[in-house]
Amino acid sequence: MLDFAIDLAYRAGTLIRAGAERDVSYEPKQYADVVTEVDRASEALIVGAIRARYPDHAIIAEEGSGVSMSSPYTWLIDPLDGTLNFLHGLPIFCVSIALLAYNEPLLGVVYDPMRNELFYAERGRGAFLNGRRLRVSQTSTLARSLLSSGLPYDRFEQPDNNLAELTHLAMLVQDIRRPGSAALDLCAVAAGRTDGHWELGLKPWDVGAGGLIALEAGATVTDWQGEPWRPLGGDRLVATNGLIHAELLAALAEVRRQRSLKLS
Repeated sequence: MLDFAIDLAYRAGTLIRAGAERDVSYEPKQYADVVTEVDRASEALIVGAIRARYPDHAIIAEEGSGVSMSSPYTWLIDPLDGTLNFLHGLPIFCVSIALLAYNEPLLGVVYDPMRNELFYAERGRGAFLNGRRLRVSQTSTLARSLLSSGLPYDRFEQPDNNLAELTHLAMLVQDIRRPGSAALDLCAVAAGRTDGHWELGLKPWDVGAGGLIALEAGATVTDWQGEPWRPLGGDRLVATNGLIHAELLAALAEVRRQRSLKLS
């Protein structure tokens, strides 16, 4: 099944790369959230192949073409993670494919077609980038760390939108990046390119593959309260090299504490 998922990611990546070289049509879903014809074409390719190969598997896909059924296996599909980047010509986007067995991550594949970087992992077997084993960084303090994060699509209406956390943490770390693809952000943690990532407003397809890849590279992955990450659980995730995890959780908790004081 891992070989099958890798082949699918390459095929979808080829489609996405071709789409990046031409003008594409799109529709707004929310003010900061859009869907392009390439999203839909990539999803149709992936979902169609899974249905043909594994007709008894459930599928959860971002653009709604999944299959709901009772099955021990569930695929999580993000056909184009980083759609706004893709639409604007910023080459930071990917295809993300994960498979759960009894709601626990079994395998994950994230393919960046513009850099030809294939990240993949199978539970208990490690994480890899183009065949090279991945390990998280050894940065030992939050003050020396490079983090990444993201902003939810509903940040214009939702006051709990990560802006306060970004402002607070910007003064505690070396720097923060906001690349715009949660799947690639988690792979960056796995590869030791960043020391940690936190985000809210996430969906299972955003993090199903990247979360497992980070875990298999030695990362600590939890929710914002420090509870173990579950792909079908809440919408808040923290992934770090493990060494800075407690500090990052404490910093996020401090923002919540300050918000509570203002509201009381």
